[in-house]
Amino acid sequence: MTVRYYIKLYLLTVPVFFALDMFWLGWLAVDFYQEQIGHLLAGQVNWLAALAFYCIYIAGILIFAVLPGLKRQSLVHAATVAPAFGFFTYSTYELTNMATLPDWPLTLVLVDTLWGMLLCTSVASLSYLIGRWLLRAGHGGERMGDGQGESSCR
Repeated sequence: MTVRYYIKLYLLTVPVFFALDMFWLGWLAVDFYQEQIGHLLAGQVNWLAALAFYCIYIAGILIFAVLPGLKRQSLVHAATVAPAFGFFTYSTYELTNMATLPDWPLTLVLVDTLWGMLLCTSVASLSYLIGRWLLRAGHGGERMGDGQGESSCR
């Protein structure tokens, strides 16, 4: 797989993650967050910080779940590593907030951590399928570093 392949996979994963997270944050759970921590929420979203988070977090899902799954040709691998990644990242964030911010509710810790696990699993699974599609469509190119034709991930 080439750097170009990785960039395509990343760019095609961004709208998947963003759409799912916006559906959760902006529609499905908006009242829940308002009830739980409305007094702590900013009036306006800091979109620069949000963009930085999305860029970093999506790279993490690809590095730790999707690419190893593609290497093993295993959707199951990607879909079982992803919830662990979601658990560790979301629970770390939630528990840090609970430790340092007043009135951070345990209910939020549990719900948001479960959401992180579901989000990561969904995104990793869809990204894996996108990655396989890219490879089948001939967008995998040469393996990095060897110049010997198609990737062995087909």
